[in-house]
Formats: sequence, C-alpha cells, structure tokens
Amino acid sequence: MSEDGGDSGSSGFPRITRILPTRFSRDPKAKLLGENSAAALLLLSTIVAILWANSQWAESYWTLLDTPVGFSFGEHHFELSVKHLINDGLMTFFFFVVGLEVMAEFTIGELTDRARAAVPVLAAIAGLVVPALIFLAVNSTGENASAWGVVISTDTAFLIGALAIVKPKFPARLRIFLLTLAVVDDIGALAVIALFYTEDIRLRPLLVAAILMVAAAAVRYLPAGRGPAYAAIGFALWVALYMSGVHPILAGVGIALLIPVYTPERRQVEQTVELVRAFRQSPNSEYARAVSRVLRDSISTNERLQTQFGPYISFLVLPLFALVNAGVRLTVETMSAAMRSPLTWGIVGGLVLGKFIGITGATWLVERLGWGKLAPGLTLRRIAGGAALSGIGFTISLFIIDLAIDDPLRQDEARVGVLLASLLAFLLGCAIFRISDWISPPEPVGLTLIRPVDPERDHILGPVDAPLTLVEYGDFQCPFCSRATGSIDQVREYFGDELRYVWRHLPLERVHPRAFDAARASEAAALQGKFWEMARELFAHPDDLEWPDLYRYAAAVGCDIEQFDRDVRVHPSKVLHRVQDDVQDAEVMDLNSTPTFFVNGKRHKGPWDAASLIRALEATRPTATDSVVS
Repeated sequence: MSEDGGDSGSSGFPRITRILPTRFSRDPKAKLLGENSAAALLLLSTIVAILWANSQWAESYWTLLDTPVGFSFGEHHFELSVKHLINDGLMTFFFFVVGLEVMAEFTIGELTDRARAAVPVLAAIAGLVVPALIFLAVNSTGENASAWGVVISTDTAFLIGALAIVKPKFPARLRIFLLTLAVVDDIGALAVIALFYTEDIRLRPLLVAAILMVAAAAVRYLPAGRGPAYAAIGFALWVALYMSGVHPILAGVGIALLIPVYTPERRQVEQTVELVRAFRQSPNSEYARAVSRVLRDSISTNERLQTQFGPYISFLVLPLFALVNAGVRLTVETMSAAMRSPLTWGIVGGLVLGKFIGITGATWLVERLGWGKLAPGLTLRRIAGGAALSGIGFTISLFIIDLAIDDPLRQDEARVGVLLASLLAFLLGCAIFRISDWISPPEPVGLTLIRPVDPERDHILGPVDAPLTLVEYGDFQCPFCSRATGSIDQVREYFGDELRYVWRHLPLERVHPRAFDAARASEAAALQGKFWEMARELFAHPDDLEWPDLYRYAAAVGCDIEQFDRDVRVHPSKVLHRVQDDVQDAEVMDLNSTPTFFVNGKRHKGPWDAASLIRALEATRPTATDSVVS
C-alpha cells in the first residue's frame, strides 16, 4: 500500500517528500511555538490592560467594560456588559476546551497509567489544598475569607510560557508532568466554582439543564448532524444554567465531558485509503464527500473540537479575558492599601508558598510511600522548580476574584496580589532551575538508543553493515506500526541495500491486551527462522491474536508446532526473556507509545509515515566527506 495511493515504487517518494508539509500539526516544535506565542499574547494583553487602566484614557477603559451588549425579541430583552459577556459567555468556550482536555487525559492520555499518574494527581490535590489553607491562615475571618478560591489554580498558558523562558535542561518530561498536574488543577477549580461560588439556585431551570445533559449524552448516537446538535444543546444549557443561578461557564464543561474520545481505528484508516485511491482514479463529488466524511469520523469528536477551538481560545478568548480583567488601578493609594492588606498577602502566600510546598511535599511523600513513580529523568529538584512556577495564577484566579469579591477596592487589592504572586513565583522557579541545573545537571532520557543494534540478537531486514539504520519499537496489535501500514516496505524499497531495519518489541498491554502474547509467539517462530513470516501474519490479523489463532499462524508459516508449543508453553524463558529485554530497554528510555523510531541511533520526533521517515534518514545519510574521513 503506497502513501499516495499509486504504486509503491521508489520513484514516487521524492515527489511525496516534497508535497508533504514540513510543519505537521502534531510537530512538537510547532506546538510549543504556538503555546509560547499564546502566552506572550496573554502577557501583552495584561500589560495593555494595566497601562490603559492607569493612563489618561483610563475612563474609556472602565466605560468599555460596563458597556451593555444585548438583543431584543418582541417584549423580551437580554443584556450583558462587555465584561460579563466575555467572562460569562466567551469564557464558556475556554472551559469547554478544558473539559475536552480533561476527558482526553482520563480516557487515552497520561491519566490512564495509574502508577505514572498517581504522583501528579496527588501533587495537584495538595497544590489545591495547601494554598487555600495558607490563605485562610492569613484571612481566617471576615469578608476576605470567601476569596480562598483565588489561590487554588495555576494558569497553564503562563506556566508553559514561563517554562520556555526559563529553559531548564531537558524539560520534556517535566512539561508533561506539569500539564497532567494542570488538568487535575483545572478539575479542582471547576469543582470549587460549581460548589462554592454559586448562589440563589432555582430548581426549574436546573431540571431543564439536567434534561439537556441527557440529550447531549445521546447525541453521539445520531447518524449525522452531531456538530449542530452539540451546539444547539450547549447554547440551551448555557441559558438554563444562567437562569438557574449556577455559573453558566459550567455548560462548556458539562458538554465537553459527554463528547466521545477514542484513538483512530485501523479499519477506518484503511477505508479512507481505499476511498482516496478510488477518488484519484475517478474524481467526483460523491467520492470527495465520502473521503471527507470517513476522514472526519476516524478522528474522535473530542480531538477535532480541541484542534478547532484551541487556537481561538489561545489567541482570542484568553487575551480578551486578560484585557478586561487585569486592569488594576496602580495608584499610590491602591498600592499602599494592597501592601497592608491581608487579602493581598494571603494570595501571595497561597500561590507562591502554597503551590511550592504542596506540590513538592506531596511528590516526595507519594514516592516515599511507594504510591506512585516519577517518569525517568524526573527528580524532586525538577519537580520543585515546576512547583514554584505553578504559583503563577492568572486566568481562573482573576475569574474567581470577580465571583468572590464585590467591593471594587478589594478587587484591586486581590488583583495586585495575583500579579505580584505570579512575578515572585516566576523568579523563584527560575532560581531553583538555575541552581539545581548548575549543581547537578540532568541527563537526557530516551534521545539516543540505549542498546546498539546486535546482528546476533536483533531482528534485521537488510544488510547488517548498511550505512543507515532504522529501529522501530512496536507491537503487533498496534494498528499504526509501520509493518502494518506498509510504511517500512516503502522506506526499504526507497533505500534498498543502504538501509537496515530493526524490529524491537514494545507491547502496550494496557491498550493492546494481546500484544505481549503475540510478541512471545513471534519469538518462538524466530527460533525456527520464521520471525518475519510470523510477523506478517500477526500484522495481517491484529484483531485475532488469541492463542488458538497464534498456533494457526505458526502452522501457516511452516513452524514445527510441537517445538513452537514447547517454546511458548513448556520452556517459555527462551522467548520471554527476548521480549522482556526489549521492554526493559524501552522503560529505561521512557518509551510509552508505538510506533517509536530511532534513526541512526537518534530518537525520531514527529510523524512516522514513509515520506517523513525517508526525510529523517536522508538528513543523516553519510556525506562523501564523511566517507573520506572515515
């Protein structure tokens, strides 16, 4: 099967490598650049709001926030101020995307691995509780006590932007840890808003909201028109919650948690390939619509909506939110009152000290008690730096200020506290990373192949002394491992004898429960010189990998079944150790997805289609000068 739908001859590949985009949507560098740009725009909006609120045009700023926006229909009139339209309306989309991310993480993301997720989950809970306790220790009574929710949440956009500015060495695993922590942090913040900052509940609209939630759960079963249905129900839910007294931004979360999330299925991808081939041979509108529909359905609604709404949230909604909420009067009177206010210092103490102590302390305790484990390459010093940066509270902190505090002067004191705490948290995190990286520089994890290719042990296609090497860690139940999709066949045909391809096992039993047994069966076949023949059978039947199936495939490729049975059942150590050795190497390199590739010993980042792998191998091809030197 070729990438472009035609034949798979090597002559097609130069054209493929030219037409594919150089910046793939899942390219980690491009994604990081987008996140940093979003954080920079958020910071710029904050600065503009502060300058505007303290300039000679300050009156126009406050007038804009109070400007009414609404519509009339007959005798009915609906109206919100600009500030509330953004805070109650547009921010619903922000919390919608947060809900999508939470659902994805719990269904197919980091939070599905309980041992790995235990540390950031428990650390995040401590990072919610400890800041609130510190705030309440300073503001235990009086009207300030209700503002404890201001200190519980970390601003994810600013956190990732700050991590990019600080540039600690090898931040990838820390970044994943902090993002996982941020998901739990967001869940806690949403729960606090729903439980503690909702007043005057009206039951009839709340009952309507419950019925709408049931309707939203049923939308996934519609044969078509699911997008418009979600939109209509979401809008109706927002109105119902608004009328019930529950904060309407929770409508976004409620709908998001009911939208299905799943990984792509091989069957749908193969169907798409067939339709693309048919469209190429006979272009017409019917095939075009079919291809579009199958492509859309192969990706979960959750992922499509994250991709669709994410840029608008990052580059429009959050900057607008910062613009209307970060404006604080930095007059002498305001600053003097803030510096003497227990509200201000409770927020500073909660965010800066509470996040640092809660997250770092919980991480140490969870590891010490054996309740969870850190990913390879993460240390308590690295976590401490990330915990300090987690004291950057902005979006939800400012949001809760508006809910918890009525007095404009005290709101300004609270905003000063949030801004001051965010600055101090950034400086503290920067200092921790600089000092810890200087004292004990971290080592990179998983960037290079830990065990060199061994012709006596590894499964190799191509000359053992070829100048180019491609190592794949995969499993036989993975629908997108490259022998299954045909990518490796195309890559090998392109390079010919210049390439040796190496297969190593990484059975992901959590998502592919039959993969480990399939790997053992392939090693038993390898003892009879039938590894690649058995591999082809396994890739051809990824949904039928029970032991009776595996015995049938072994017989089909010409294995002695009695010897095969002895190797997998009576004396399994011969095959078991081969699989376990590969798995242990993968654990040390922190590999957790299939397929994972190493190009000439270096880990390949980005897409793994044939054209991308060819580009990566071409980039490492030895030059004529290298040959002369060697």
